[in-house]
Amino acid sequence: MKRGYFGLAIYHPKTATNWGSLTRTAKILGCSFVAVIGSRFLIPVFDTAKSYRHVPTHEFSTFEEFKKFMPVDCQLVGVELDQRAKELRNFVHPERAVYLMGAEDYGLPQDIMEKCDIIVRLYGKYPMNVSCAGSIVLYHRVAL
Repeated sequence: MKRGYFGLAIYHPKTATNWGSLTRTAKILGCSFVAVIGSRFLIPVFDTAKSYRHVPTHEFSTFEEFKKFMPVDCQLVGVELDQRAKELRNFVHPERAVYLMGAEDYGLPQDIMEKCDIIVRLYGKYPMNVSCAGSIVLYHRVAL
C-alpha cells in the first residue's frame, strides 16, 4: 500500500458537468478530499454519483482561503500547459499532494501558478478538457 494522501482542487471551474465528472473520478481513485475555489455553479446539483457524500468536499471563495486550508507538509501541484512545467509522464508524485486544476476557459492564472510548489503538464500542444486532464493526473498517481 502506498503512503500518503492526495486531494484535488479546481480554481474557478466553469461547468458543473466537468466538476461532476472529475469528482466521480476522484471518488473512484481514492482521493482524500476535493475542493472548489470560486465556483460558478451549485456544487451538488450536477454530481449524479453524489460524490460529496463519500469524499469530503470543500468550497472556498478565494485562493487565499484555500491556501489556509492546505494540510501541513503537503505539496500544491498545479496542472497547466506552461514551459516551466514538468512532463507528467516522468513525474514522481509527492507523498502528500493537492492537485490544482484551472478553469476550462482560462486555466490557472500566472499569480496562482507562482504559489504552486510544482507545475506539471500533460503531453500535447493544446489544453485538454479539465475533467479529462484531472482524471489522467489522478490515474497516473494511483496506477504507477
